Amino acid sequence: MGRIKLVSTALGTLRGDASGVTAIEYGLIAGAIAVAIIATVLALGGDISNLFGTTGSALGNVASSTL
Repeated sequence: MGRIKLVSTALGTLRGDASGVTAIEYGLIAGAIAVAIIATVLALGGDISNLFGTTGSALGNVASSTL
């Protein structure tokens, strides 16, 4: 009879402990944010590269022109 009470108490304690679940939830949220950032960078990477290239060329043209 003592073992059943001990097991019941242990299961009740484990059922009330939610710290592991919270850590897993935060890990899943961080993973989802990382996937969203990577997808955005991959989708816009070429456009951003072209923007910096165009801006660099324009600045180079302005710097080499005589005023």
